[in-house]
Amino acid sequence: MATVNLSNYDPNQVPDASDMKFGIVVSDWNSEVTHALLQGAYDTLVKHGAEESNIHVYHVPGSFELVYASKMLCEEVDVDAVIALGCVVRGGTPHFDYVCQGTTYGLAKLNAEQSTDVPVIFGLLTTDDMQQALDRAGGIHGNKGTECAVTAIKMVDFSLNL
Repeated sequence: MATVNLSNYDPNQVPDASDMKFGIVVSDWNSEVTHALLQGAYDTLVKHGAEESNIHVYHVPGSFELVYASKMLCEEVDVDAVIALGCVVRGGTPHFDYVCQGTTYGLAKLNAEQSTDVPVIFGLLTTDDMQQALDRAGGIHGNKGTECAVTAIKMVDFSLNL
């Protein structure tokens, strides 16, 4: 397990996002965590020049729905990257495994097979307990939303410079 803030990065290594457009799809399940991830992503995009009018936020009920919503954003909304944010906390049933596997596979498949060439950034926290999730949503280990926003900017820059 990490013992440092995983969200530390060199802002000078992040491209200017002023001409980029982003979609963020966020699960409302475990909203204490996911809305903190959303805030981290949003603030980081703006910090690196993204216009607020070019950041489109959509809410879905749970993490499993991130796949469909991400697909729709790639196909129907004029965005350069999609950030998918969710949180699944392990419980006493296999539900955790099914949601995590399905969501992971679905988002990976979007990146590999979709025709729009819009990168979909994986921001799904999969934790053993709520404290681990809070630690990655602005707590002692940083904010996964921040990391996803930096990744989105870098992937858009990558695709623009091929």
